[in-house]
Amino acid sequence: MHTESPPSDVPVLRRAAMDFLARREHSFYELSQKLLGKFPDASAELIEQVLIRLKEQNLQSDERFTEAYVRYRKSKGFAYLHIKSDLVQRKVPMAIINAYLYEDDADWPEIALGLVSKRLGDDGTLEYGSSQHRRLAKFLESRGFSQLDTRRVLALKLN
Repeated sequence: MHTESPPSDVPVLRRAAMDFLARREHSFYELSQKLLGKFPDASAELIEQVLIRLKEQNLQSDERFTEAYVRYRKSKGFAYLHIKSDLVQRKVPMAIINAYLYEDDADWPEIALGLVSKRLGDDGTLEYGSSQHRRLAKFLESRGFSQLDTRRVLALKLN
């Protein structure tokens, strides 16, 4: 991995952080990790100072990151439990996660049904307990769907 020499001043770190943010939103933690990776000799305190200043200027926002991340992951067929886990790993505060991600979101069954229909075809049906039924249940679980949503959606496809 390519690393750069240690930054002698804040503008170098700020420019690098802005470059990352220009590509996509990042959580505060993600951005600090990327800067530490790019500038391993920079002090964590200096990096934190730069990021706090970006946050104060609303150039970095965990709220904006979370909103964009939830929308993107939902569009890719992921559900509450999976997305929540990803956000927790990115050290987004729970208050922010709870403001943008809802366990009882009406989209979850629709997303799950879309995934199942794509695998079965629109007219496909399942036998309860069959290997295909179990595979689909495991697949939906791996995507972060609740057991209740999984059961309800698969019940719609039973013979």
